[in-house]
Amino acid sequence: MKKYIFLSLAVAAVMVNACNLEEELTLYPTSQLTSDSYFTTASDLQLFSNTFYNNLLDKEPFTVESDVFVKMNPSNLIRGGADRTVPTSGGGWSFTNLRKMNTLLGNMDKCKDGKAVQEYTALVHFWRAYYYADMIRKFGDVPWIDHELGSADEDLYFARDTRETVLGHMIEDINDAIEHLPEPAAKPQTAFRVNRYTAMFLKAQFCLFEGTFRKYHPTPLPFENSYVAKDGSTHDYQYYLDLAVKACEDLMKSGVYRLYSTGKPASDYLTLFNGSDYNSNATKMNEIILGVNFDKDLKIKHDCGRDITNQTAARYGMTKKLVDQYLMADGSRFTDKPGWNVMPFAEEVAGRDPRLAQTIRTPGYSWKKPGTSKDGPEFAYCQTGYQTIKYIQSYDLKPFSTDNSDTDMPVYRYAEVLLNYAEAKAELGTLTQGDIDISIKLIRDRVGMPNLDMAAANANPDPYLMSEETGYPNVEGPMKGVILEIRRERAIELFQEGYGRYFDLMRWRAGYCLNQPYYGMYIPGPGAYEFGDDSKYTFYVGSTDVTSGTKYQIHDPAVENEKATDEMFYLVDPNTGKDAVAGCRDALRTVPHSFDEKKHYLYPLPEKDLQLNTNLKQNPNWQ
Repeated sequence: MKKYIFLSLAVAAVMVNACNLEEELTLYPTSQLTSDSYFTTASDLQLFSNTFYNNLLDKEPFTVESDVFVKMNPSNLIRGGADRTVPTSGGGWSFTNLRKMNTLLGNMDKCKDGKAVQEYTALVHFWRAYYYADMIRKFGDVPWIDHELGSADEDLYFARDTRETVLGHMIEDINDAIEHLPEPAAKPQTAFRVNRYTAMFLKAQFCLFEGTFRKYHPTPLPFENSYVAKDGSTHDYQYYLDLAVKACEDLMKSGVYRLYSTGKPASDYLTLFNGSDYNSNATKMNEIILGVNFDKDLKIKHDCGRDITNQTAARYGMTKKLVDQYLMADGSRFTDKPGWNVMPFAEEVAGRDPRLAQTIRTPGYSWKKPGTSKDGPEFAYCQTGYQTIKYIQSYDLKPFSTDNSDTDMPVYRYAEVLLNYAEAKAELGTLTQGDIDISIKLIRDRVGMPNLDMAAANANPDPYLMSEETGYPNVEGPMKGVILEIRRERAIELFQEGYGRYFDLMRWRAGYCLNQPYYGMYIPGPGAYEFGDDSKYTFYVGSTDVTSGTKYQIHDPAVENEKATDEMFYLVDPNTGKDAVAGCRDALRTVPHSFDEKKHYLYPLPEKDLQLNTNLKQNPNWQ
């Protein structure tokens, strides 16, 4: 890996210097790399393009916060309000990787290997579509740049093109990638290399995003003409959803990928994520369309284990809102049960969708060895009490140490293809029970859950998923019930994955979910409680203040002379939202969080770029 990075930087540096060479200098020392002596072989093209994997793929999806996953000190995306400001520079507004893509495309003609040129041109087209999909999600209208710009180039002071213009180019790029990228190779690193099915996935993903974005944001964002191309053409939301459905169908019909399952519904979902190498397990690799490779022997590691299992780290936790969305094992709604929102933990998690116990620590789970460590949550490590276990390796591998985890990270997996297919058809109004049977049913089959009944869902939409406090009150129409159920399935199945639930909320025009309460576990008041056979804690009142309410602290009786294992926290009545002696932990009680519907659906452009390039305009209401 270090070798690749070094050589790529060397090539880039030489290319910058080459811009100043006189035209008549056509012969170069063979010991030096230049733009004319490089890009001549398939190996050159591969080496230069390898940087895109490292630079663009999210290697830490386990850190992406949302309304259902929060840490002790939330990012400004969650805080919103006055904490979310216009950056001086950066903030995601970067064209460095795009310039490298256009550099590679501009030098392809130097390679005489026609097959390699075709393949790597298609690969760069994939990455350019990937790059622009991220830019549109964040900023809306962005400039389309398809050639390398020099310091004296007039195009350097570009204006923003409409998202319709950019999407037209993205579809051209991704169609070329689908046509000319190779089939998955039957050799090592298959799961970690882009192929034609990876391109199908990306097309489905960004078309689903755009289709649902336009459906729920019928007024164009960010500007009045954003949904119109330069030539005056435009497409409605159905157009993009149809493209998403077609891309999913092609991928599903190919038969190349399928869900990982060994017939163990109580463990298969978790096992998919806590292994150290996708390529060593052919069954797992059947589901992973694209992943990020980590390898402890090569010192390529991440910090997920420490983030989840260390008191001085981020202290991430699932929120009660998502815990409550998990169905009962028989397919019935947990939130239909009497007293569902004031149940003690052990009762709350019993008899639920098996994915709950494979995503958070519940009674019966043991990180170290049975009888030697807590099988329930460790409150010192988790802000909400619902401590996650996804991607967490066994204790003997010491994942709790800094940057000492090497579980591979999924970028695209087949389960999301099935979810995207079902959602696109539901939003189009064309979903049938047969469509559910070849998508949602397969996901639920893996964990032994009953199938989704479309007619029943539409006849009786879940009040919890429609609520202003916990759901999506802006979903309407005859498919309302099944759309809500697909969103439930997506939140559960893709927890801590993909480009993140945050952008799902943005495309659904559901930013209001970030204003909903961030509740943690229900505590019945002061006293000693069991959260598993080896998980016991005592809760006691730390202090009481007239203005701020009652603060609780936690004591672990298993630790002699231990001080409080957590900062003081507050309990609120889940029915009234008011301070209570018995109630849910208010995870963000001391952290203001406010989503602004008028501006937060898009990121702001940085100040320096606006000053340097007066052709750029700021996103609405960020001035």
